[in-house]
Amino acid sequence: MVKLRKTVTFAQNQEAMFREEDFEDLRPYDDHEINPALRRIIANPYFDKIAGFFFSVQDISRIKEVLSSTSSAHDFQVQFMHPLVNSIVQKTSDGLTVDGFEQLAPGTAYLFVGNHRDIVLDSAILQVLLLDNGHKTSEITFGSNLMINDFIVDFGKVNRMFKVERGGNKAELIRISQKLSAYIRHTIKNKKTSAWIAQRPGRTKNGSDKTEAGLLKMFNMSGGDDFKDSFRELNIVPLSISYEYEPCCALKVKELLLTMKNGSYRKEPGEDLNSIVTGITGNKGRIHLSVGKPVNNFIDAIDDKDTLNNKLTRLAEMIDDVVYSRYRLWPGNYVAYDMKNNCSDHQTFYTVEEKEKFLGYMEKEIRGIDGDRKAVEELFLGIYSNPLTNAGK
Repeated sequence: MVKLRKTVTFAQNQEAMFREEDFEDLRPYDDHEINPALRRIIANPYFDKIAGFFFSVQDISRIKEVLSSTSSAHDFQVQFMHPLVNSIVQKTSDGLTVDGFEQLAPGTAYLFVGNHRDIVLDSAILQVLLLDNGHKTSEITFGSNLMINDFIVDFGKVNRMFKVERGGNKAELIRISQKLSAYIRHTIKNKKTSAWIAQRPGRTKNGSDKTEAGLLKMFNMSGGDDFKDSFRELNIVPLSISYEYEPCCALKVKELLLTMKNGSYRKEPGEDLNSIVTGITGNKGRIHLSVGKPVNNFIDAIDDKDTLNNKLTRLAEMIDDVVYSRYRLWPGNYVAYDMKNNCSDHQTFYTVEEKEKFLGYMEKEIRGIDGDRKAVEELFLGIYSNPLTNAGK
């Protein structure tokens, strides 16, 4: 029997109207769709290949049995994603730490705006920590460029991911932004469900995390005339995640190098999937996720008389200040800064052994990258020194 969806209308700056059924192509699976999707997932050969990296054959058999009778996104995340992400952290990192969850009120829906370093793990780690700290998991953005086959689409949608359309002409992009804005506000306000979105489209490639004012403009499209009320309704919470070693660092350096050389960068087929696998399986060193204070605590500092663009810019700066101040800096960040700037300003933050370890890691990462050695080193060091520059330390 097909479940009928309730019709809800959302007014947007008097230019567009959206009903709940208009979000059918964006939304995650509802619970009645979960079990059929999970049965498709566990029957797909990809599942055994992915699970085999983290679980034994016996564990995979048991997991399949459990998932074949799982019928809610919550149960899927608790029974499969939670142990999977913990296994990833255990096998590919030197530990995960967290702070700031005391900033969140139980039962409140938030819009988490985070810096974006890894395609999958940034939001996946957040979900684990939300569960561990007594909160419900959030919905997660899912770029249409990543929806490359039915297996990935199913896996994303059972994991509470909603689609973000990439590409289109100017008119299409405006309509896409309006619809996405309405869906996010609907999720927070009406579904009472949190959501995660990156502070900018795509991952940070150069290590400099920066919130795009255009993202905030998109959020505001579904709000009313009052700027502050529009954003208070979303309950924005800045997140900062840092990896001691970025598992996709070499791939990012290659992309930056080609962009410098050619003026732009065009992804090869399968490149996103390669980045996902590298991000999951690569060494990360230590990982830290920090939850900042909700934006509502400081949004009153924005001048009501300022222009909309200036308000958006100021709000973006406020979010960035939280991300920068809560970003966990590792010895390699200080080493990279001193090397890049030919100084020893931060030598008290690392030992000789830690510097040698970072240099060995850098050499291993950039060894296979074709191009001018000095330029490659500069790009690599920038990825690790920019967080320190942004923090003003």
